[in-house]
Amino acid sequence: MFLFCLKKVSLLKLNSMAKYFFFIFLFPLFLHSQTNKAQGKKENNAIKGKNKLEPAKSDSIATIDLYKIISLRNDTTYVDTSLTIQKEYKFNYLRKDNFGILPFANEGQTFQTLDYGLKNTSPYPEIGFTGKHSNYLQVDDIKYYNVATPMTELYFKTVMEQGQMIDAFITLNTSERLNFGIGYRGLRSLGKYVNQLSSNGNFKFLTSYNTKNGRYFLKAHFAGQDLSNGENGGITNIEDFEGDDDNFTRRERLDVYFLNAKSFLKGNRYFVDHSFRINSEKGSNNLYVNHQFNYENKFIEYTQTTINTLISPTVGADRIISRFGDSYVSANLKDQTKYNKMYNRVGATYENSTLGQFQFFIDDFRYNYYYNRAIVKPEGTIQNLLSDEINSVGGQYSYQKNNWNGRFLYSTSISDQKMSNLDLNLKYKFDDKNTIEAQYQNISKVPDHNYNLFQSSYVDYNWSNNFQNEKINSIKFTANTQWVNASLQLSTLDNHLYFADSNPNVDTLISTPNQYGKTINYISVKVSKEFKFRKWALDNTVLYQKVDQSDDVLNVPQILTRNTLYYSDHIFKKALFFQTGITFSYFTNYYADDYNGMLGEFYVQNQKKIGGFPMVDFFINAKVRNTRIYLKAEHFNSSFTGNDFYSAPNYPYRDFIVRFGLVWNFFS
Repeated sequence: MFLFCLKKVSLLKLNSMAKYFFFIFLFPLFLHSQTNKAQGKKENNAIKGKNKLEPAKSDSIATIDLYKIISLRNDTTYVDTSLTIQKEYKFNYLRKDNFGILPFANEGQTFQTLDYGLKNTSPYPEIGFTGKHSNYLQVDDIKYYNVATPMTELYFKTVMEQGQMIDAFITLNTSERLNFGIGYRGLRSLGKYVNQLSSNGNFKFLTSYNTKNGRYFLKAHFAGQDLSNGENGGITNIEDFEGDDDNFTRRERLDVYFLNAKSFLKGNRYFVDHSFRINSEKGSNNLYVNHQFNYENKFIEYTQTTINTLISPTVGADRIISRFGDSYVSANLKDQTKYNKMYNRVGATYENSTLGQFQFFIDDFRYNYYYNRAIVKPEGTIQNLLSDEINSVGGQYSYQKNNWNGRFLYSTSISDQKMSNLDLNLKYKFDDKNTIEAQYQNISKVPDHNYNLFQSSYVDYNWSNNFQNEKINSIKFTANTQWVNASLQLSTLDNHLYFADSNPNVDTLISTPNQYGKTINYISVKVSKEFKFRKWALDNTVLYQKVDQSDDVLNVPQILTRNTLYYSDHIFKKALFFQTGITFSYFTNYYADDYNGMLGEFYVQNQKKIGGFPMVDFFINAKVRNTRIYLKAEHFNSSFTGNDFYSAPNYPYRDFIVRFGLVWNFFS
């Protein structure tokens, strides 16, 4: 066996093409002059009886409905500076409710997925390395704004050791129709364990614009992201962690598999979505042309200075191992995976005020996934490139009138690479407190690239495959009512792709891609309900999951629960509002997927169960004007309920720690 180097693969000059498209679409915005804001201020003062925000330096008071947050699909919400239990759940690194996912010990690492229903699937292939993308901002994560005055949001939170996390965002309208926003999320945390440093950065620049007559609408953004993590491979001696030896309460004394391994993900994305109405005046019948452009390039690197690891168990002799098996190099391992994609959708939309919108489109999706070398093995050569162009056609019908809201989409490929997507969504709103929704999706998904091609300096981590499309059928019913919130999901998976340990061994880990030839059936029921009594409240969320399969391929905990008992009140003549309470979280024992930092993927294992341990947090939160302050004692029961808490079989969950932070909105 030997390594054969090749010249760098040509990228078809996609990078320069992407920049050309991006600036062509943004150029008109920079020519747009600033308009007078006096009229906007007059309209602000005219609105009565609405929630009010407090500008930092302004005599006028803008109402909340003048600070809009708009999704890519034009779903609109408003800036919310209130302090609620839902805000407590979202005060974390992802800025999302993390029920159903379990963080690793250090901030900025990956997440264990407990609720399989959270997984979103696209029919198009992606680069893979899903464990590295937990903290990566996707297209749908970017929100657009329309604000009456410049608005700033600052987020700060302490971390585990030597560092902090910030998330700063500012947005302003230079006129009523042109908005800009810029934000940066930065994190550095050393962590409690050896070689666990997280150093991440997410930058975004966004803009939205529409013409005065409403004929042209534009949303665009640039996102530049880099995520760096120390990959220690987990602890080597579980007995040291779970035992009673006080020496190991200092977690840096626990042996880990890698002292100097590191993973790094860097990505840049240029995105434009715009539409133009053909008829000059909007009437009961309208015709639009639509275009969406997305260019993205990614670079993933795994480095490791020393290949061998010294294992020193508490009982038994020392031994030297290579965790991932034999290697082509003896030291200074450096593996790189490169990827770029360009996506264009061009369509036409007919809109009727009675019937709704009918859209027809054609998609062009092309990609390059490659390495700068080829691996030659006795059984054959591992190629260094996956490159293809996928064209598809489809249609979408959207209806929104009175209490009904529906979207029905179907697309299918017309190129050699077959794929399809049927996505149906129907919602009915009885009133502001009661809504029901039904969703159905049928996908034929092209496999992610790292299943079909992967190269590494480790001998057993090189493969070239040609897996079949995954087939996913899913139906979901959701009811959000004044009495209870509940959802039911049923999914059927065929040709399911996954990684598994092909050589279950204490020392050597060989994770390889597999495709399951049998059907997997999944069902989940989720119920949420909050009970209130005067100033006390009890918020409850319970999830039940069940998998029907011939082999243990898709493993999930059967029951997840989160229960929060809290008290809320105003003090200091209502100048300060506070909440204090206890959150109890729990999930049942199951064979959780383990994590492979070199692959950036979780893999199926059936040797060790995790779960069955309580996680109890105590919090005190306060709100002063537009500032929310958070103080939490996380997992404060860890010292007296036993050291059996894990995020993955070799990765302990977080110990007791006290952390604080704030979210501050100000308007000017």
